[in-house]
Amino acid sequence: MMMWNLNYLLWVFLPGLLLGLWAQWRLHSAFGKYSQVPVESGMTGAEAARRILDSAGLTDVPVEEVEGQLTDHYDPTKRALFLSSDNYQGNSIAAVGVAAHESGHALQHQAAYAMLNLRMALVPITQFASTIYGAILLLGWIMGMMKFMLPIIIVVFGIITFFQLITLPVEYDASNRAKEQLFRLGLVREDERAGVAKVLDAAALTYVAALVSSMLTLLYYITAARNRN
Repeated sequence: MMMWNLNYLLWVFLPGLLLGLWAQWRLHSAFGKYSQVPVESGMTGAEAARRILDSAGLTDVPVEEVEGQLTDHYDPTKRALFLSSDNYQGNSIAAVGVAAHESGHALQHQAAYAMLNLRMALVPITQFASTIYGAILLLGWIMGMMKFMLPIIIVVFGIITFFQLITLPVEYDASNRAKEQLFRLGLVREDERAGVAKVLDAAALTYVAALVSSMLTLLYYITAARNRN
């Protein structure tokens, strides 16, 4: 199968896997460390999110608790912010930082941030592309038509990669907004800045790793298509 030849393993799968593992290690290392360091104010993640949202006039955006670890997210369709239990109830630097980051997405939504709007518009087609991607690969392999399926695979995976490309500035911008609001509102002290930055920067690295892995895979498909012509 083309997907598992030696070139794919050496130049796409292995680098992507190692980069992803490294990014996850950085995230869990930073989060694990700073989830043990309480903020001086004693404020929980839920309270920090509420303060940020209220200060921006988003009093109608609820902050709700959800199960799981690092399942925190802002849902623009529901206009609601969801925090995992550890970050909702926790009063650590990590909890407050993550809560502020998700609040940053709500601020983006309020400001009609162009990249967020583009990302939202791409969600349906990206979900469809992600659903059919595996089926197309399997069909091409079983029917021995990989050569003819490659253009379709490139288009489908290109959509997925483009979505990840758009996601990157959205996440970095949310982190920048989070840092600004935390310091502007006095929710963290000056000596707590570094911890917040390390947690948010480590989280952003996971999106960088995912994008690089997808770009390597897309480049592999494009190269394979050229070689088969």
